[in-house]
Amino acid sequence: MAKEIKKKFFEIDAPLLNDKMESLAGSIEELHNKTLKMDLTRHLKGKSVDLVMSIAVKDGKAEASPKKLTLLPSFIKHMLHAGIDYVEDSFPAETKESKVVIKPFLVTRKKVSRAVRRTLRNSAKNWIIDYLKTKTDFEIFHDILSGQMQKPLSLRLKKIYPLAICEIRIFELKNSLGVKKEEKVIGEIEFKSESNPETNEVKQELTENIEITEEKPKKKSSKKKEVKAEEAKG
Repeated sequence: MAKEIKKKFFEIDAPLLNDKMESLAGSIEELHNKTLKMDLTRHLKGKSVDLVMSIAVKDGKAEASPKKLTLLPSFIKHMLHAGIDYVEDSFPAETKESKVVIKPFLVTRKKVSRAVRRTLRNSAKNWIIDYLKTKTDFEIFHDILSGQMQKPLSLRLKKIYPLAICEIRIFELKNSLGVKKEEKVIGEIEFKSESNPETNEVKQELTENIEITEEKPKKKSSKKKEVKAEEAKG
């Protein structure tokens, strides 16, 4: 009879959230290549955001790196009302390190013509593509969560037409460009102050909102099919 392996909690470092969390496993190696899903709604002033991170184990330490960020439909639906128009888009782009898919979401303050919506969509796309080229993956996730990416984009589009909402609905990493990652210190995300190491309340909240799943191997598909699948979801 095989001896049952006793499971225990292993610590996972999440640099993006300036926090650490724990997961139950038989060994720390079991966490490698698994995904960690977190609901950040409580920490972003009511903005409903799901963050998916990939766990990598190296030298006996587990670290979670951001992989996909999603603004939930419930938040978007709450912000929509009569007398406004919304503009959405989905397109592939590149950061300093990866090929990505990004979906901006804009809401105007009043009804606008199709020509204005088209201009907003094209201007946002051009600005975002240029912006992503100058940033690492980690920096972009940080900027989206802290609003540092949306603010300058909103100011740019304000010259075309004032916006009520300027958000990134989905940002997802696809393929690595094989570029060596840069180590750079970035400011803390706004909700970091809630994670006080002297209390267990926030740590318990994070643990409750964590869902760890095994990452399944992706089926081989062309780049075009991959992008089209994302557009269909949007």
